[in-house]
Amino acid sequence: MTTLSSAPVAPLLARLFAEADANPPAASPAFAGITGEDHRRLMRSKTEYRDFYAALADFALPVSREVGGLLYMLSRAIRATSIVEFGTSFGLSTLHLAAALRDNGGGRLITSEFEPAKLLRARDNLTRAGLADLVEFREGDALETLATDLPETIDLVLLDGAKALYSDILDRLEDRLRPGTILIADNADHCPEYLERVGNIANGYMSMPFSDEVELSIRLG
Repeated sequence: MTTLSSAPVAPLLARLFAEADANPPAASPAFAGITGEDHRRLMRSKTEYRDFYAALADFALPVSREVGGLLYMLSRAIRATSIVEFGTSFGLSTLHLAAALRDNGGGRLITSEFEPAKLLRARDNLTRAGLADLVEFREGDALETLATDLPETIDLVLLDGAKALYSDILDRLEDRLRPGTILIADNADHCPEYLERVGNIANGYMSMPFSDEVELSIRLG
């Protein structure tokens, strides 16, 4: 058995995913009257993301169950002890990553979220799971919260916050990435700048789409 597949984590995740399924973001008034083009513009905006995501404060916006499993497996495979997450939301992905750290023998997971109410829910979920001791919750804009006080090296990065900022967040983390660091970027198609950057081996990365939603990359030596 693993921490991920055992109580209290497994039943907690099952409940949180079921709640997220029952309360999809499409139900939000924030999406009323928004065209597909409007949605793409908002997802790619570096100036409107705060208002856009604030309107979705009551929605979990989680990774899929499959991506959650991927996060756990990759973290275990590389024996990660140092993880950075951009975009905590309700903490579903955080639970997968922290479970991996527990099963790896411990470590530090830094996660950043600018919605205070979401961070409170995430902290409560990690506490219920018995994993909060592995997590450092940082409240505020990740452009600031992830700019200082980082580990000497980072083993794995999850990018699942405001999509337009992925390359800017990478700027803040890049000098801490070791050869072999894994980067998982959810909905990275909304940040062409990031995809172009990690897709060019001359920039020190190898990258490929894991699915229609996720870009999987590694830092080269």
